[in-house]
Amino acid sequence: METKLIDAIGYDLIVNEIPEGARVLDLGCGDGSLLVMLQKIKKVDGYGVEISPEGVSACVEKGLYVYQGDIDDGLSEYRGNSFDYVILNQTLHFTKRPKFVLAEIMRIGRNAIVSFPNLGFWKNRLHILCYGSMPQNNFLGEEAFSTINIHYLSIEDFTRYCEMHRYPIKRELHFSLMPRSSASKIVTIFPNFFAQYAFFVLDGEKFTQ
Repeated sequence: METKLIDAIGYDLIVNEIPEGARVLDLGCGDGSLLVMLQKIKKVDGYGVEISPEGVSACVEKGLYVYQGDIDDGLSEYRGNSFDYVILNQTLHFTKRPKFVLAEIMRIGRNAIVSFPNLGFWKNRLHILCYGSMPQNNFLGEEAFSTINIHYLSIEDFTRYCEMHRYPIKRELHFSLMPRSSASKIVTIFPNFFAQYAFFVLDGEKFTQ
């Protein structure tokens, strides 16, 4: 299965995390490559939400159940704990209302997978220190005035936010990408400094109890 490396970030960790036969909702699912992978490997009951017409069309062509929508508007059509896993992979920093989106996924998912570029990664810090400007790279995107990134955040930012709102963190698997590959290398030593990407599994079922 061919997928652009930048679009396959964290896919291996997600596949390993989700059990066979789980009911899954992928938010910001793009062309549906992750859902196809999960259906093929884990036989999941998969659904998606995607804002772009091109992404939705690509998903429909793959035979996926995906509807066009903006997750910033909410997920009111889904009842509480209606999915085993809700996936927000490399999408949170694009949302206009990240607090609202996180509250919604904690409401509808027994588990939530949240992954995003780590602003605290050492190369980003060094760039800001040396040049005094936002980094432009594969992890954070284009220059500050043209990027579609809205909310940059670090692993430490997200951890503190979860503590503040009592979102139970079930697992953390922060990672960097292997050279010329989409394979994930887990970073365990000072991940807020050495990991390119954050990867959290939140316990939505425990939160709603």
